[in-house]
Amino acid sequence: MFDSRVFLDSFTEEEEIELKGHFSNADRAVFAIITPRQVDRGALMSRYSRTDKTMRRVFLDEFAKNPNRGEEFYRRVLLEYGDDSVAELGEAQVAVEGISNIAAKKIEDRRIGLSYLEKSSRYVAFDQKVGGYYRYVREEGVMASPHADRYVEACDLSFDAYSRSIQPMQSFLKEREPIERFSFFDSDLQKEAPFGQLKSSKDVKAAERIYNVTIKAKALDLLRGLLPASTMTNVGITGNGRAFEYMLTLMYGSKLKEIRSVADQLFSELNAVIPSFVRRANDRYGQALQEYVSKTEGAVSRLAKGYLSGVPPDNKPELVRLLEFEDAFQAEVKVASAILYEQAQGQSLYRITNCVMSMPTEERHKVIRAYTDFRTNRRHRPGRAFEMVDYTFELFTNFGIFRDLHRHRVLTMERQLLSTRHGYDLPQELIDAGLNKDFADCMDLAKQAYEKMARTMPEEAQYVVNFAYRYPYFVRMNLREACHMIELRTAPQGHPDYRLVCQKMYSEIKRVHPAFSEGIRFADMNRYQLERFDSEKKTEKKRQQVG
Repeated sequence: MFDSRVFLDSFTEEEEIELKGHFSNADRAVFAIITPRQVDRGALMSRYSRTDKTMRRVFLDEFAKNPNRGEEFYRRVLLEYGDDSVAELGEAQVAVEGISNIAAKKIEDRRIGLSYLEKSSRYVAFDQKVGGYYRYVREEGVMASPHADRYVEACDLSFDAYSRSIQPMQSFLKEREPIERFSFFDSDLQKEAPFGQLKSSKDVKAAERIYNVTIKAKALDLLRGLLPASTMTNVGITGNGRAFEYMLTLMYGSKLKEIRSVADQLFSELNAVIPSFVRRANDRYGQALQEYVSKTEGAVSRLAKGYLSGVPPDNKPELVRLLEFEDAFQAEVKVASAILYEQAQGQSLYRITNCVMSMPTEERHKVIRAYTDFRTNRRHRPGRAFEMVDYTFELFTNFGIFRDLHRHRVLTMERQLLSTRHGYDLPQELIDAGLNKDFADCMDLAKQAYEKMARTMPEEAQYVVNFAYRYPYFVRMNLREACHMIELRTAPQGHPDYRLVCQKMYSEIKRVHPAFSEGIRFADMNRYQLERFDSEKKTEKKRQQVG
């Protein structure tokens, strides 16, 4: 009987000892690379593609006796040959703490090769001072300007209002939605029961924990609009060297001193762990890229001022506006043809498309429905045929919503500078709780500060703008990503603001392409008073099972 193991490399006992600590095994066809140095792991992967040797043999022959082999390899390939793709083989995880939301969004603008985790504004309160100061960035350029006092006054007022509103907001929510209205898991009955009927002290404590966490999250959701964009946040970044290098290059070209300073610190730390992969971020290569970006921005800015000076502002922008979409028939033909193509027996897309065009409407819809009929949850994503159709939405949401939707990677998003020009959103609950005057006072002072700062320093003026202020941007995405975004962001535990936005996006797709909207099976169009409630119950159940 044929045994594929005859093709495996064989190693002497001494070689196996040498390989230990660098590979997870020395005798199997599948193994993990565990050699400690990131530069060696990446170099091994790259070298692997241009040799007939096995990876472990490459290591023994070329790396084991030369501790600088990986470094030398990358210096030659990246600097001498400019093969950028090998830079993707070096990875790092870094944390950036105490930066503004302006800097965080600049970092998170980079979509490819990097993944992010950011401090939540719905689970973490920003009411505590550190050393007598609220946690917002006092950017060097702002603090050196004539606007420093005005800036600090506006930010402090916003944080004061935010801090003193947390407890009243929670009390209001508890009064409006008392715990007695809700049901929780009864461990004796092994089913849900009203809070007042729970007998076990353990069940009562679990119920109170679920309720209090839900109330706090709701309160922070409602109050986050008070936070200015200067609010400090923390961002964790996982990515490859090529993506880090490009991100650093653009950060070095920023007009904001904070972002350039963060770039310096990031470069220093990345240079300590993946030096060969980020070396060009601020050398002649990086500076040439920065110059290109700067000149392009300058040229486009001059053209925009010239061509758009007479275009009036949109005084009543819609929250969600579908700007571009394809004719329903053409879109259905493209998607149905792509669906059938994968299972075709040698037919060309040209022939399949002609066939689909001649189908009766119901037959064409039958093909499209078959593509999503068997989805049982939102994690069963539709296939790539849904990528054949694109949508462009213009959104005028508050900055808080932008922060949430900005995290989606598989789309094109363009935005303007943050400003106070488009008004702000005031949650009805704050009005009902009697907290709207403080809210309005903060918005007014921030607007005054912004308008004075923006005359001479529009980039820096963004720092004083509150999350509640509306922000224009557009997103272009295909149907597959729209399905993912809508189903994820309309889930019951989502923030009510972005739930409403994605519900409207779904309604627009349903209006122009009803056949496709049927495939977005898990769009939740309901409204909820305490969005996190069911999710916190599930979390508590898992906690008890583990504990």
